[in-house]
Amino acid sequence: MNDKHSTLDAAAAASDDCGCAPTPAESKAFWQKGSLTRRSAISLGALSVVALSAFGVTSGVTAAYAASYPSWDDVQNAMKNEAAKANEVKRIEGLIQSLTQKVADTQAQAQIASDAYYVAQQEFFDAIRVAEELQTQADAQAAIADEAATKAGQVAAQLYRNGGDDTSLELFFAGSADNADELLSRLGTMDKLLEYNQSVYDNAVAARNSAQSLSDQAVVARTERDRLQQVAEQKMVEAQAAADAAQAALDEQTENLATMEAQLAALKSKTATTVASYKEGVRKAEEERKRREAAEAAANAGGNDGGSSGGGGSPGRGGWVRPHGGHRSSGYGPRTPICDSGGCSSSYHYGVDLANGCGAAIYAAHSGTVDAAFYNGGYGNYIRIQHGGGIATGYAHIKPGGYAVRSGQWVEAGQVIAYAGNTGGSFGCHLHFEVYINGGYTNPINFMAGKGVSV
Repeated sequence: MNDKHSTLDAAAAASDDCGCAPTPAESKAFWQKGSLTRRSAISLGALSVVALSAFGVTSGVTAAYAASYPSWDDVQNAMKNEAAKANEVKRIEGLIQSLTQKVADTQAQAQIASDAYYVAQQEFFDAIRVAEELQTQADAQAAIADEAATKAGQVAAQLYRNGGDDTSLELFFAGSADNADELLSRLGTMDKLLEYNQSVYDNAVAARNSAQSLSDQAVVARTERDRLQQVAEQKMVEAQAAADAAQAALDEQTENLATMEAQLAALKSKTATTVASYKEGVRKAEEERKRREAAEAAANAGGNDGGSSGGGGSPGRGGWVRPHGGHRSSGYGPRTPICDSGGCSSSYHYGVDLANGCGAAIYAAHSGTVDAAFYNGGYGNYIRIQHGGGIATGYAHIKPGGYAVRSGQWVEAGQVIAYAGNTGGSFGCHLHFEVYINGGYTNPINFMAGKGVSV
């Protein structure tokens, strides 16, 4: 982490800069400004431990194996007699099998956890849409009711001007209605109005009743939305913990498997090849592996970041940058699903797609803390960054092995965090980019435009 910055500073900056903060009633406790404090980070770590335990995975993968790994001296000593050699062969074979099984088990559990998070995340997003649609319908019905009430009032006024002798007319105009509901209540007592304009009144009452019903349904939908958000966030913590355990097991295997296989080969060898020769072979193989990884990273970093819609990392206002080069290949909102033998794309696009070619760099759209970096169902390899003030961004379809950051890491705006790929429910290499406000999705095109960035 960069010592010059703190998550609290980022939270304050993003909050001042955003102009889209929710009302206090809508805010969630874990999305509050400055919520990612030292105390909450410790709590998140505790949740991760609990999540790991739930999947039967402990955090001590390295410690569990390190104490029992054989040294080359152990191998050299075992070669002095056949019984010791046989025991050492059995020991190393057992360690290799155990380590391989540990990798398989943790990867399987990580897959289960990530799938659970993906389902929970999509259910939460769907619940947002349901709540918003119900509220929109309720608002529309309320507007119809107001218009009908006004029209009925105009009829009553005309009757009064024409010398209507209904006593209720005089009572109606003796006071004033504070709102459409009170106006409808008064109009309901007017015999002349009901005689001449019953349908107008009936329409107004029906619309008002419909608006109330839809508003009640919207309240229920928002409650369910908030519940699903909590579920999704817990599933995210569990998925990240499981992914971390799988990565730890894989790192342990990478670090030790080649050495143990060479030790096993030395013990089983019938030739005069020395232990020193096997050790040298392991050293050279490790150097070659690191060289290949460095070459691949350099090749990825040198990809084309330009495009018809702006280059990746292009700066906007307030420290926001374009997360990827290339052109916009798919916008935000409803769309026609694309299908192949592997399945179909979603019918509602919660983000924007930027296509700049396989392996092109993906940049952090703003500074913040990576709180998710794992395979996420239809999103494929996925990263989420918390920027503070309830604002976060998501990056999907990252190439296999294309992560340049890990969970818990602080990143600067414009820093390379990954490389574009075709993982998950993707139909070609691109970046699927999302923006979240208090966990809920928002239109990333409009949001970034407000930051002076075109996506």
